[in-house]
Amino acid sequence: MIRLFKVKEKQRELAESANGKTPIKKQSAGELRLHKDISELNLPKSCSISFPSGKDDLMNFEVTIRPDEGYYLGGTFLFSFQVSPIYPHEAPKVKCKTKVYHPNIDLEGNVCLNILREDWKPVLNINTIIYGLFHLYTEPNSEDPLNHDAAAVLRDHPKLFESNVRRAMAGGAS
Repeated sequence: MIRLFKVKEKQRELAESANGKTPIKKQSAGELRLHKDISELNLPKSCSISFPSGKDDLMNFEVTIRPDEGYYLGGTFLFSFQVSPIYPHEAPKVKCKTKVYHPNIDLEGNVCLNILREDWKPVLNINTIIYGLFHLYTEPNSEDPLNHDAAAVLRDHPKLFESNVRRAMAGGAS
């Protein structure tokens, strides 16, 4: 039975090349799942997704988050997503491309979000990650920090933290 499928596939490829068509590239399981995830996105109004390399490269995209409340109100934060061919069995690699004073994002753009690390499960999807990132801006978490200084200021001096965030978003040093 398996041989029959291989023969049929070979015949289809030969027929396509005879017709002058280029053979269709097979998508990996990760690409198929990602395509499904993207088609089912239900983002908050303050989040958007873009594909800088074009729609042919779904595995690399960017998400923009514009928080509509909290310390980061009025800011615009860009994240790059790199999705592995074995997605959803491996979490996407997410980096913040915008310099930000945040307890859960370091100066290199690494993001501390549990679902991107130890709590990742294949049932989670891109929508879940984007909501998680959005939540980091509405409720920064000082209990699991990457930027320990920012976390300490948030925990011990919330007004100073707010002032530092405003200064950093205005382009000053934090």
